[in-house]
Amino acid sequence: MTDGTTRVFTWEEGARIEVRNLGGEIVIEANAAGLKTLAGHLLTLAQDGTPDGAHLHLEEGNGLEEGSVGLVLERCEDE
Repeated sequence: MTDGTTRVFTWEEGARIEVRNLGGEIVIEANAAGLKTLAGHLLTLAQDGTPDGAHLHLEEGNGLEEGSVGLVLERCEDE
């Protein structure tokens, strides 16, 4: 919940997501369920009424595969 706005982030059954930092680029590797999960998370953050700064942390053991680097999905309306 952010500023009184509740957003529900759901996970597809069998979702697998790995995030790697290769120095000059970030690789997000996921199976189909993982890609659908990430798409759903982004659509949730894009919903009308979602305030600036609303975000979701994904980390190893919290949504991401072992060995992944952390990933933050955040809404920001500033240019």
